[in-house]
Amino acid sequence: MNKYSQVVLKPGKDQSLLRYHPWVFSGAIKKTDKHIVEGDTVEVFNNDGFFLGIGHYQIGSIAVRILSFKKVDLDIDFWVEKIQNAYQLRRSLGLAESDKTNAFRLVHGEGDELPGLIIDYYNGTCVAQMHSVGMYLNREMIYESLKLVLGVRLTAIYEKSEGTLPFKADINPKNGYVCGHSAESFALEYGLKFGVDWEKGQKTGFFVDQRENRFLLESYSKGRSVLNMFCYTGGFSFYAMRGGAKIVHSVDSSERAIELTRANVDMNFPDDNRHEAYAVDAFKYLSEIKDKYDLIILDPPAFAKHQNVLSNALQGYRKLNAKAFEQIKKGGIIFTFSCSQVVTKDMFRKTVFSAAAKSGRHVRILNQLTQPADHPVNIYHPEGEYLKGLVLYVD
Repeated sequence: MNKYSQVVLKPGKDQSLLRYHPWVFSGAIKKTDKHIVEGDTVEVFNNDGFFLGIGHYQIGSIAVRILSFKKVDLDIDFWVEKIQNAYQLRRSLGLAESDKTNAFRLVHGEGDELPGLIIDYYNGTCVAQMHSVGMYLNREMIYESLKLVLGVRLTAIYEKSEGTLPFKADINPKNGYVCGHSAESFALEYGLKFGVDWEKGQKTGFFVDQRENRFLLESYSKGRSVLNMFCYTGGFSFYAMRGGAKIVHSVDSSERAIELTRANVDMNFPDDNRHEAYAVDAFKYLSEIKDKYDLIILDPPAFAKHQNVLSNALQGYRKLNAKAFEQIKKGGIIFTFSCSQVVTKDMFRKTVFSAAAKSGRHVRILNQLTQPADHPVNIYHPEGEYLKGLVLYVD
């Protein structure tokens, strides 16, 4: 066994780890080895010297992210086993070998017992994002594990961690291919084709977490006038079109997003005049559409990434949903979402309910939505349930 640095917790601060929660907060730490630095692999012990887990040390509120609650070496065998377990789950879901869908999340942080690591798979290309220094320092073994596990199903690995690692960490990550190269950045989702801009786009290039919710939207779209707010690359838009929508309008403040949306719609529905896209402010657009649409999708970026802006975020969700309730046609349907991890499911629901009450409309819940199965939630880490959604019928 390798010898790792040690972290000792204060008396009584071991309870969350004994319940297999994978985070150690800085306030729970009694002492650490003097030479410890960010990114180190550390063993965590309680005040009585009982081993609790092994993970990556980092500077910040979350001081250790646990990778295993057993004494293990974080060698190539460890990483291969973890990646293999994650891949096997996606195979069991029918995602890894589907002829209609070749884009999915392969590794989902805590949900796959690999906190700090995100890997999305797009038609042979793995796009990896490290969210901790420890993961970044282990990237070579992670990439070697991907090659061993995926074999011929892997054509390229693109690393995209410039914007996700702590800016104070002295590691200077660079986005780019670490092996192979993708000549075409296209993928399939339920038989629909879309372009993925992992080099310049948000996150890993596409929001694969909305796959099942987009598919559900298709069944609601027939004969409706659809507004897709915060459209990004237009995922909800081309599902609405396949579902038989009368018109589909896509709105985003980013000109680049609108270009991607138009390209994606044209790929699937060339020369189809039902679709138009606009690069304008969302709130301004929503204020000027009275009775124009009877299906509205509200899928904004995270309004709150940290607890200290939670109050402002809830106000933003309330204002956004209130506008939609005021403007939508009678008998309309709203798909509304929050992807802010610090906004709980209960908070989001109460915020939407207060917006509905303010509008004076009669509103009923048709569906309660969350992230898909390739974004699993570790049962010991409920914070992993970040995506919340409601499908609402508005009289």
